[in-house]
Amino acid sequence: MNTIQQIEDAVRTLSPEERAVFRAWYAEFDAEEWDRQFESDVSSGRLNWLVEEARQDLLEGRCTDR
Repeated sequence: MNTIQQIEDAVRTLSPEERAVFRAWYAEFDAEEWDRQFESDVSSGRLNWLVEEARQDLLEGRCTDR
């Protein structure tokens, strides 16, 4: 049995209250991981193309206030 299967089996044995606590913990864990990756992508310049694309759209009048 692999680790993923063990985790799935363990989650299935949790009570509804324990699953709620686990969901809250995992949501925070996942959000923090996403934030770290996003910050890394920004600082490394991987997202610069999005900034340039947005600036070009603004210059060419493709932006609206909605």
